[in-house]
Amino acid sequence: MPERSESESRKLLRRLRDSLALSGKGQDRLDRITSLIADSMRTEVCSIYLFRDPDTLELCATQGLNPEAVHKTRLKMGEGLVGRVARMASPINTGNAPSERGFRFMPETGEEIYSAFLGVPIQRVGEKLGVLVVQSREAREYSEDEVYALEVVAMVLAEMAELGVFVGEGEALSAKHTQPVLMRGSTGQEGAAEGHVWLHEARVVVTNPVGDDPVHETERIRAAVAQLRVSVDDLLSASTLDKDQRQVLEAYRLFAHSRGWLRRMEEDIMAGLSAEAAVQKEQSAARARLEQVPDAYLRDRLHDLDDLSHRLLRILTGQGRDTGAEMPENPVLVARNIGPAELLEYGRKLRGIVLEEGSVGSHAAVVARALAIPLVIHADRITTEALNGDHIMVDGDNGLVHLRPEASIAAAFRDKMAMQAKAQERYASLRNLPAQSKCGTVTGLMMNAGLMADLPSLESSGAEGVGLFRTELQFLIRNQMPKRDELARLYARVMDAARGHRVVFRTLDIGSDKVLPYLKPQDEPNPAMGWRAIRVGLDKPGVLRMQLQALIRASAGRDLSIMFPFVSEHHEFMMARSHLLRELHRERSLGHPVPVNILVGTMLETPSLAYAPRAFFETTDFISIGGNDLRQFFFAADRENERVRRRYDVLNVSFLTFLEHIVNRCAETATPLSFCGEDAGRPVEALCFAAMGIQTLSMRPASIGPVKALLRRVDLIEARKVIEMARASGAETVRPAILEWLATQVD
Repeated sequence: MPERSESESRKLLRRLRDSLALSGKGQDRLDRITSLIADSMRTEVCSIYLFRDPDTLELCATQGLNPEAVHKTRLKMGEGLVGRVARMASPINTGNAPSERGFRFMPETGEEIYSAFLGVPIQRVGEKLGVLVVQSREAREYSEDEVYALEVVAMVLAEMAELGVFVGEGEALSAKHTQPVLMRGSTGQEGAAEGHVWLHEARVVVTNPVGDDPVHETERIRAAVAQLRVSVDDLLSASTLDKDQRQVLEAYRLFAHSRGWLRRMEEDIMAGLSAEAAVQKEQSAARARLEQVPDAYLRDRLHDLDDLSHRLLRILTGQGRDTGAEMPENPVLVARNIGPAELLEYGRKLRGIVLEEGSVGSHAAVVARALAIPLVIHADRITTEALNGDHIMVDGDNGLVHLRPEASIAAAFRDKMAMQAKAQERYASLRNLPAQSKCGTVTGLMMNAGLMADLPSLESSGAEGVGLFRTELQFLIRNQMPKRDELARLYARVMDAARGHRVVFRTLDIGSDKVLPYLKPQDEPNPAMGWRAIRVGLDKPGVLRMQLQALIRASAGRDLSIMFPFVSEHHEFMMARSHLLRELHRERSLGHPVPVNILVGTMLETPSLAYAPRAFFETTDFISIGGNDLRQFFFAADRENERVRRRYDVLNVSFLTFLEHIVNRCAETATPLSFCGEDAGRPVEALCFAAMGIQTLSMRPASIGPVKALLRRVDLIEARKVIEMARASGAETVRPAILEWLATQVD
C-alpha cells in the first residue's frame, strides 16, 4: 500500500479517535463520525447501519442522505446492497449501484442521485454489528486504498461499539450485553438451572484500537508473533503428542509462521490500528472468508486460527485465561467447547453448561450426564453475547437459554423449576416402593453412572442398582492409558459404594464420538459405524484384558457383572467372553480371589444381533438394549445430526415391533433383557417398553422417580392392548393413542 494512503488512513483514525473522545450521547458521536468520514474520504454520503435485532439493520446515522430517514429505514439481512454486505460479511464496491443484483431503492433516504456505493461490514470476531457505507454521485468504483481505509475504520467502530460508545435510545443503539436474549440450541442433558455466567475463556477486550506510533506497534506485533511461534514449537516438541494432536499443532505452526498473516497485520498497523486491533481485524476477515468455504475441513481450520489469534491477543494485552475474576454464585459454564478433564475439574459446583459446539455424544455431554448437570449445545454466539456474572437460565429439556431474562420470563422459569422440585418431592415418597403396575407387573429400574460422584444417587433415587457403569470416562480424562491397579481401586470403590446393589460394568466403549487422545485410529468417513467399542477391544486385546483383570481384582470375590458394548455378531461375543474366561483362569492360578458369581452380558445396539443364532441368546447371561445407538441404526438417522436426530419416534410401530422381536427371542431362552438409554428415562416411552415385555429399564437417576410414578398408576396389560389396537389400525406411531389413553387414567 502506498505511503500516502497509509498516512491518510492514520490521519482519519486519529481524527476518529479524537472525535470519539469528545463527550456526548451515542447518537451525537455517530453523527460526528459520519460527517468526519465523508469529509476525510471526500465522499458526499457516509451512513452507518447497525443491527437492531439479529435479522434487521437500521439506519442510525448519515451524512448526505435524508436525516428524516434515520431510525426509520430498516432492511432485513440480505435485503438490498446493505443487507448483502451484512450477510456475506464482505465489501460491495460498485460504480452503478442501481444495476447491482439485489439493489433495493429506499425512497425516504433520497439516495437515488448517488451512483457509487461502497459498503463494508462492521464486525468483531465473527459477531456482525452493522454496515458502514459511503456513496457519491460520480459513477466510479472506490479504489483498493479507499476500500481498505473504510475497513480499518469499521474495525475501530466495532471495538468502540463493544465498549458501549454508541449507546442511545432505540434497539439499534442499546447497550451491548444488556438486553435479554433467547438462544435456541439443542438438548445435551435434560434439566433446568438458573445461575450466573462463568466464561471458560474470558474475552480479550481491546481498549486501544488506534495506534499512535506505527513503528512501536510493528515492533510489538513482531515480538508477540515471535513469542507465539516459540510457544507453538515448544508444544510440538512434546513427546506425548499423538498423531492428531500433532496435526492440529502443525496447523497452528503453519498459521503462526505465515508471512502473509504477519504482513497483513503490519499493513493494518501502518494504516493506523494498534497491534491488538490489527490481530482482531485479520481474525474477523479470515472468519468471514472461511465461513463462506463449503469444504468442512477448511472451515475447521477457522478454529485453529481463532485459537491462535486468542493466544496472540493474550500475549499483547497480558490478559491471560485467569483474569482474577471470582467465580459467581451458582455458576453456569459458557464456552465454545470444553474437554472432559476440564469439565470434571469444575465438578458439581456448576449449575448448568452452555456450549456453542458439542454434540449429544461428545465428551462434555457424557460428563454432564454423569454429573446430572443441564447442558445445552449449539447455542450460537453465546460466548460473544454473554459476560461473566450475567443472569442466565438454562432449559436443558427444550434446548433453550435465557440470557439476562426479563422478569416475566424469569418468573415463569422459576415456576417451572418449582413444579419440578415439587414433583421430585412426590417421587421421593416412592423411593422405597417397587415399580409395580396395577396389573401386578414389576419393572426393574436401574440407574446409569460413570463416576464415583454418581453413586450417592443410588440411594436417593430409589434405583435398584447400576444398570450401566460407563468405564470410558476414566480413560477419556487422561492423556495416557490408566494403570491396571488404579482402575482396580476405582472399580472396588464403586462396588463398595453400591453397598451390595448390582453394578453392571460396561467395558471400554470408545470410538465414534468418544476418542482417546492416546488411542485414535486414522480418520474414518463414518466413525459411528467404524472402529469402536468391542471392535477396538478385540483388535487391541491388551487393553481389554487389562481392564478385565482390573474388574476381577476389584470384585475381591464378590459377584461381578460385565457387559460388552457394540457387539454385532455371535462370534464377537464369544471372542470377548473367551478373553474374560482366560483372565479368570489366570487370576485364579495366581491365587487371587475371583468372583463367586460372574454374569457376562451384551449390549444389543445393532439390528444384526437381534437375528443372531439361538446359541448366542443361550450363551449370554443377559442383554441390554443400547437404545441410543440402536435407534440411530434402525432409522439410519445419525444421532449427532440435528437435522435428523429427532425426526423419528421410538414409539413408531416399526421400532416397537422390532423390540417385540428382541423380547420374544430372549423369552425363548429365558435371557434377562433390559433397555438402557435416554428413551428409557422418558415416562411415556418407558411405559411402552414395559408394556412390550422389557423387564428392566436403566436411566439417569433423576428419571427414576417420574418413570416409577407413571408405571405405578397404569395397567400394563391395558397399555399393551392400546398399542395393539394402534398397530392394527395402521397408525405409524402409537404415541397419540397412548397419550389419549393416559389422559383417561386416574390415580
